[in-house]
Amino acid sequence: KEEAISLVTRVKYGAVSATVPQTSLHRSCRWYSVSHLSVKERIDQKRQAALQGGGQQRIEAQHKRGKLTARERVQLLLDPESFVETDMFVEHRCADFGMEQDRNKFPGDSVVTGRGRINGRLVYVFSQIMDQAMTVGAPVIGLNDSGGARIQEGVESLAGYADIFLRNVMASGVIPQISLIMGPCAGGAVPEIFPNWHSVTNEDVTQEELGGAKTHTTVSGVAHRAFENDIEALLNLREFFNFLPLSNQDPAPIRESHDSSDRLVPSLDNIVPLESTKAYDMLDIIHAIVDERDFFEIMPNYAKNIVVGFARMNGRTVGIVGNQPKVASGCLDINSSVKGARFVRFCDAFNIPIITFVDVPGFLPGTAQEYGGIIRHGAKLLFAFAEATVPKITIITRKAYGGAYDVMSSKHLRGDVNYAWPTAEVAVMGAKGAVQIIFRGKENQAEAEAEYVEKFANPFPAAVRGFVDDIIEPATTRKKICQDLEVLASKKQVNPWKKHANIPL
Repeated sequence: KEEAISLVTRVKYGAVSATVPQTSLHRSCRWYSVSHLSVKERIDQKRQAALQGGGQQRIEAQHKRGKLTARERVQLLLDPESFVETDMFVEHRCADFGMEQDRNKFPGDSVVTGRGRINGRLVYVFSQIMDQAMTVGAPVIGLNDSGGARIQEGVESLAGYADIFLRNVMASGVIPQISLIMGPCAGGAVPEIFPNWHSVTNEDVTQEELGGAKTHTTVSGVAHRAFENDIEALLNLREFFNFLPLSNQDPAPIRESHDSSDRLVPSLDNIVPLESTKAYDMLDIIHAIVDERDFFEIMPNYAKNIVVGFARMNGRTVGIVGNQPKVASGCLDINSSVKGARFVRFCDAFNIPIITFVDVPGFLPGTAQEYGGIIRHGAKLLFAFAEATVPKITIITRKAYGGAYDVMSSKHLRGDVNYAWPTAEVAVMGAKGAVQIIFRGKENQAEAEAEYVEKFANPFPAAVRGFVDDIIEPATTRKKICQDLEVLASKKQVNPWKKHANIPL
């Protein structure tokens, strides 16, 4: 045994020569005695070539565009010296169109993969590494800057995309998957696409208008946040990562909080205007209640009539959903319903409690909404809240009208704790519209409206029927939520077995 260990040591450091006795172990490692030095040199050369990417000239070109290289981005994203790279020596296997030439081959071709840590927590950085990420239960982060499929590789490149897409699907709801688009990211090489766009669609459109950051964060909703540069994006990604569990097997992260859970918030007592038609900013309520006013908003520039994002309550990660009275009076429409539903399902998949602030006068009317399928899309938000089994706490700050009241995490959708502020109005519709229907053609409309307000436009009808658990002073909201989250930390709720649900897509 000692002889074998000694021999392995000598083989490792190149000390084996032809004079060493021909043991079976030596015979299996015999090639080292002839070519060890050349192999080591080749390894070092390959490693250095991989670290250089496409070469110094391309690195400088990337820097001139104000962008970091792939490895620079990884180093900035991860904790210092925590990155362990895999598949550094992989090269493409294409032999067509001159791709077999040495000048077109680079170690670690096209993608950098591996694992590292963010604030000490394990994370995997993109692509072939996804299988291992699922096995160990750690998030995957993709830093994308690519012209798309390599045309020379033909269907093989498409197969590679499909392999990744399959893993995206299998990992959905199992581990968090985060993509950061840091440059071109198209289905094919970008230069080949855009010069021909007019001939294909008869539209005059720029690359930025078609698929830029502004388009996808304000119009399409494809992207969730936009940043000025690589550094800002990566630092925000590190901050965002801190809110997430590593997998669906982990609870929501908890960290030490220096913001007292018993803190009262007197400013909330007067934040809702006395006039029901006057707007206020739901973000003011959210910032006042969460730990240290720290709220990481998701999709802040898309469907602004609903607010979603992550915060902490007494150190515990929570998901926040709230109607925004400043935009369209907080009405739900197609885009806000889809935005809210996706966020709620993400929180439920990863064991993050959901806190919902309600001030919603209903669903937005109009032919555009009807033709676009508001009934189908609005049902997505209802579906998401109804199937969620994480702790759900709801606070009605003012209006909770019609079907939108039901949708916004009401007690009827298995809300765990539902509160109302004294300013809450839980009703089928607003007083003026209701009176015009109920007392149509009758005199004393103003008197009838006052009667309706007295009877329905307040929190008591819902409280009497147990649809809200308590009518609370706004200043005590933070204290109440923290207490409830502590109690609900052990909540266990299971939905009926099914292969999968059929959400109205």
